[in-house]
Amino acid sequence: MFKPKLFEAVMQEKADGEGSTRQIYEGMKTKMTSQPFLRHYTEVGVKQGLFSDSVGALGKMHDTLVAAAQPALIGRNIIKVLPTTEAMERFPLEVNAIAYRFAEGAKTRLSGTKNTTVDIYTDIVAEASEEWTKQFVEDATWNVMNAMVQKVGRALGKDETQRILAAYAAVAAGDLAGGGEVAGSTAVLSWALLLAAHNAVDNADFSPKVFACSALGKHQLLNDDKFIKSVYLPSDSVDMSHGGIGNVLGMSVQPSTLVLNSTAYAIDTDVAAVMLLRRDVTIEDWYDAKTEKYGVRASTRFGLGILRSSAISRITGIKTSLT
Repeated sequence: MFKPKLFEAVMQEKADGEGSTRQIYEGMKTKMTSQPFLRHYTEVGVKQGLFSDSVGALGKMHDTLVAAAQPALIGRNIIKVLPTTEAMERFPLEVNAIAYRFAEGAKTRLSGTKNTTVDIYTDIVAEASEEWTKQFVEDATWNVMNAMVQKVGRALGKDETQRILAAYAAVAAGDLAGGGEVAGSTAVLSWALLLAAHNAVDNADFSPKVFACSALGKHQLLNDDKFIKSVYLPSDSVDMSHGGIGNVLGMSVQPSTLVLNSTAYAIDTDVAAVMLLRRDVTIEDWYDAKTEKYGVRASTRFGLGILRSSAISRITGIKTSLT
């Protein structure tokens, strides 16, 4: 997983153009003593000995946000993440490959027989924010303020992951590995369905690295004796104490409540898609003078593109109950 950087690492980087994480934070330093929420956050934190100045407060806020966002950023586990400083990058397509280019609010399907390259623009912004009244800001304790920053982080992680999952869901069935979806036939997710998805990608001459499913799907797999009995292949990777399935047939199992209960994916993340990360997790302030409301906003900026849809297998029609 491409993890968000902590504040110290961010500030050691050189500013890489307008809108970069470091440049945003350089501009926020002065606001830590003027914007009501940021000022109160700084004052209370200094009083409690959590940091010594406004720069330390900014660093603490960023690191708190990152820690809260990281568990929810599972989308980065199911796609190849490449950092970039460019507004657009051009990727080559193989002959007969089908690609999907995503932009803010739109997507375009591209056929490799007509296009040898696909341009991916870093114009997608995932964001989350919270607002507070002036009175709330004045009275808020440290625990309350820190909890609100964490809430923004979790919401940001959810937003980013939903966008990545939406990119996989938008691939037309006929463009997937095997030329169609794997039919779940209203059965629970099982070893047989997992094998079918793996086989579809394998037959397209790719090697699936990730199996993404819902939290319900994970428990359906754990209910299959092939995942819990030592005589079967996957059992060594099953962590029964935490209810986790680590690795099956070379695929890292990535469960999330954000994946539809009726759907699962086998993906060769080396070649299937790319997420171009233009700006990583960043926190900003905002103020509405008319309503006298204050808050913080967290965001990331990136681009998405499906480069080889035949490196993706999608199971649909999975039963939406445990058994």
